[in-house]
Amino acid sequence: MNVDVRPKKHLGQHFLHDAQVAQRIVDSLSAAHAEAVLEIGPGMGVLTNMLSPRLGDKLWAVELDTESVDYLRTHLPALTPHLLNVDFLKIDIKTITTGNLAVIGNLPYNISSQIFFKILDYRQQVNEVVAMVQREVAQRIAAPPGSRTYGILSVLLQAFYRIDYLFTVGEGAFVPPPKVKSAVIRLERNSVEHLDCSETMFFRVVKAAFNQRRKTLRNSLRAAFADVAVPDEFAQKRPEQLSVADFVRLTNLLMG
Repeated sequence: MNVDVRPKKHLGQHFLHDAQVAQRIVDSLSAAHAEAVLEIGPGMGVLTNMLSPRLGDKLWAVELDTESVDYLRTHLPALTPHLLNVDFLKIDIKTITTGNLAVIGNLPYNISSQIFFKILDYRQQVNEVVAMVQREVAQRIAAPPGSRTYGILSVLLQAFYRIDYLFTVGEGAFVPPPKVKSAVIRLERNSVEHLDCSETMFFRVVKAAFNQRRKTLRNSLRAAFADVAVPDEFAQKRPEQLSVADFVRLTNLLMG
């Protein structure tokens, strides 16, 4: 594949140039129930070149860098009507489709967590995600309860998605090579339409618990919620010990 992979260091992006890795990423996306597929940060089109013949008009792309957008418009003119020169964090996904959406991309590592939080905001629409991120982020998202890497993203994403850590990608697959290893993960929407608690409160409880993860829940939640009575069964535990179901129960108990 003859692809221009000139680096754009100012975006914090490392461009994938390994065609075999790119094919594995594309092959990991089923998009079976998606009305549209959105690629985040296509750069110079390594994934896009493989996705476009397969998806046709179902493919959309969001790219912030104007130089990359110009390149894609020249080399993939069929994509132009669905190529958005905007910040993914600022778009309304419903302007792309009001139906199910699949997301794919080599995510900019400096904002990958923010991207996943936005995906959570649209969890009723986004039914599949295949993303390459920094390996530590992938490990955190896929971590089970009890793991030292289990955290806010682990709980919130696992509440609504099945998570698969697919494979690790070495530094040599990119230009310029990053100083860290990367990994590809897949998120598939589970059957949970709504949690059995206030979802707004659930998000607040999870974030408050892990914002002071070295403290017991009695202390971390009291710091976040004035005069809250933390139930005895949870009071001496730390947040990484709780499963999604535990956090749902805790949320209900805190709300009385």
